[in-house]
Amino acid sequence: MLPLSFRELPTDPTHPFHLHHMELALDAARQAYVEEEVPIGSVVVHRQHGVIAQAYNQREQLNDPTAHAEMIALTQAARFVGSWRLEDCLLYVTLEPCPMCAGAIVQARVPVVVYGCTDPKAGACHTLYHITDDPRLNHRCVVLGGVLAEQCAGLLRNFFLDRRAEGKK
Repeated sequence: MLPLSFRELPTDPTHPFHLHHMELALDAARQAYVEEEVPIGSVVVHRQHGVIAQAYNQREQLNDPTAHAEMIALTQAARFVGSWRLEDCLLYVTLEPCPMCAGAIVQARVPVVVYGCTDPKAGACHTLYHITDDPRLNHRCVVLGGVLAEQCAGLLRNFFLDRRAEGKK
């Protein structure tokens, strides 16, 4: 169960609450790896109900460029709560969200995003863009990065090393 206020959430990336939920996101990312999808996992945690969604990238399986872990998890969470507004939820994701996912996070009114490793090529929370806290938008998120960053980055690194060794893109 989440604290009564999101302001009470720990800001320490090594806090057990964050580590536990990022491990769940990593479990999903590992499943993506097994299925030869880019290993990114995501979990949505609801204030009263706990984990309500868990997903991983499925772009190859679904032939869908929008089938990122975050997008699938947000859709699952919206179905669970019966609303597109996810104001009582936190999103955990193993890689810093891209512009598409960051935009969806803002649209869903997710108040807190926690990610593992940064994305130097497409990060839209801290690295390249700041979509989740852009004052020009109607909603902003609290974002915490660096939770189990080495494990998250290592999984991605190993996946792409394996793909290159196999001669795949």
